[in-house]
Amino acid sequence: MPTKITSPGHARTRSETRFLALSVALAVTAAGATTYAVTAGAEPPRGTRVELAVDGGTAVVDTASLAVRARTRDGRDLALSDASATDLGAPGPVTRTGRDRARWSFPERGIDVTARTDHGRLSLSLRAHRDTSVGWPVTGTDATTSALQLPRGEGLDVPVRDPFWTTGEGALAGSTVDMGAELTLPLWGHSLGGRTGVSYLTPTDLGTTLAFTAPGGRLRTTAEHAFDAGEGTRDYTVTFALTDGNPVAPAADYRSYLAERGELGSLKKKIAKNPDTAKLLGAFHAYVWGDARRAPAVERLRALGVDRMWLGYDGKPYPGKEMVAAARRAGYLVGPYDSFANGQDPKSADAPNAVWPGTVYPDFCVRDAKGRPATGFGGRGCYLSARAFEQAEPRHHYLAERTRSMVANGADSYFLDVDATGELFRDHARSHPMTKAEDRALRLARMRRIAATGQGLVLGSETAQAWANKVLAFDHGAGTPAADGLWKLEKDREKWGGYYPENAPGVFFEPAELPAGLAKAMYDPRYRAPLYETALHGSLVNTERWELSYEKLPRQKTTRALLAMLYNTPLNYVLDGPSIERHGAELAALQKYFSPLHRAAGTEPLTSFRFLKRDRTVQRTVFGNGTLTVTANFGTTAYEGLPGGCVDARLKGDDAPRRLCPAKAGAAD
Repeated sequence: MPTKITSPGHARTRSETRFLALSVALAVTAAGATTYAVTAGAEPPRGTRVELAVDGGTAVVDTASLAVRARTRDGRDLALSDASATDLGAPGPVTRTGRDRARWSFPERGIDVTARTDHGRLSLSLRAHRDTSVGWPVTGTDATTSALQLPRGEGLDVPVRDPFWTTGEGALAGSTVDMGAELTLPLWGHSLGGRTGVSYLTPTDLGTTLAFTAPGGRLRTTAEHAFDAGEGTRDYTVTFALTDGNPVAPAADYRSYLAERGELGSLKKKIAKNPDTAKLLGAFHAYVWGDARRAPAVERLRALGVDRMWLGYDGKPYPGKEMVAAARRAGYLVGPYDSFANGQDPKSADAPNAVWPGTVYPDFCVRDAKGRPATGFGGRGCYLSARAFEQAEPRHHYLAERTRSMVANGADSYFLDVDATGELFRDHARSHPMTKAEDRALRLARMRRIAATGQGLVLGSETAQAWANKVLAFDHGAGTPAADGLWKLEKDREKWGGYYPENAPGVFFEPAELPAGLAKAMYDPRYRAPLYETALHGSLVNTERWELSYEKLPRQKTTRALLAMLYNTPLNYVLDGPSIERHGAELAALQKYFSPLHRAAGTEPLTSFRFLKRDRTVQRTVFGNGTLTVTANFGTTAYEGLPGGCVDARLKGDDAPRRLCPAKAGAAD
């Protein structure tokens, strides 16, 4: 029988579905199971438990240890978190502060706690009065825990007993990730067997890390939050939601969380504000080099039948007005890669976008606590402070002038590297001090200005984290679950390629082979789950990293094409004149298949994700209210008539599915 896994997490989104109306009951229960009626200001005995009704059951918080359990409506008793890994000291009395909340404190630790319900979730908020840290929640400890969901890139669903992930080449055990920097969404989740799971959201992701251990060969996770006044992280909130155990349920929960707060963007609204944004629908993405920066190359793509593309370019010389005009005539988007993050000495700079007027370098350098500049990308120059730019902008217009000059050739799109990633800075410079939270807010402000310019630029950025979803139309990189071994491989110029020749650098054009373990960690479909698309599809368009072009990894081409069609996300290329001739027909065939699917569903949410076989080799997604249904067979044998290595897509109203077998795309009849 097929393993049918769907996620009702979308039910939490107000604009999309139903919400179960819950009468939220609050009780405080002594450790000896005596129940107390609580009124405002009452002080029950120490060592109590707070019980709150949540969607799907009741959450029980031990006020002495912050251990959290849940009693589900079908009678199960689940551990959502073990006791804090940090000694919190004796708790103070519990006080009712409303119909659906309670408060208490840990005086020895200087922490106040508020427990409340939040749209059917349990929300626990900790506020520290002095700098300290807490290791909590401690998750994955329930005996029924079967899988861990982690938003590394697009997303992973990892069996907690799989030796590859516990002690093997993909081992998570012993590692730690920064929630605010290394994950694309501020969450993780667990499947608990029996069609049950739990979602953990950390809206206060800055200052929070997630550590992995594997006692007894089972993955567990422990979050740790650093309460630091200087970093602005004295508040820490974690929400807990019961789910159906679907791999994408935590992301569906987060989508709901964003929607409830007006923080979920909409491509439809972005298109209404800037109609050029609609050109992203159905488009593949490509950075162009050499002869591909000329009008004839664009005309060649169009002649091959490519009806939508996003074309970007880096370095000098930039394409002239003729190429840009040709791209716009073809219905393509075209624009520069730029960065506001790096500065170098103009006399020795090796990147044109690292050169700034006047004394931006070194005056705007981010400084550490000892006043030393933060070394820039690749060990060159320094990282530049968003605060310094913001302070100078009203008078000097450095960013406005840079943007204006970069699109003087008529470009209608803009790719701003780094700004939407988690690479944020604490700046100790006396003239432009800044916390990471302020850095994030300042980056959002300047991206918003670019997107709102009279030039109507369609804005993208690198590996966009969820907090940037409202301002961006697209991102490059969040589709790739990049494992640590990738960065080591990319530094090996012999295996990966270098930055020459200038017109077609090997680092982008030279085919490379991933080691087996790295390929498994990144692209084995059995471990993949569309968390990012579940959270943000229909808000922005997401692709893989630009140095991992579709042709860069020949062994992964079929899998990557199937994933792209299954997730309704574009492929990303690098092109020069010769590569258009070699691969243009294949690109055109793939884009021809993708274009109508993305035009129909690119603005819709991903509403269902299912494994159709127990070995997970056949997967299905649904977008919107049945707008698009996609079935991908990653296996080698047919499944209900769908051959291995092929995908079927059906738009609402189609009489028959549309089939693509990527390995045969572009082949001569």
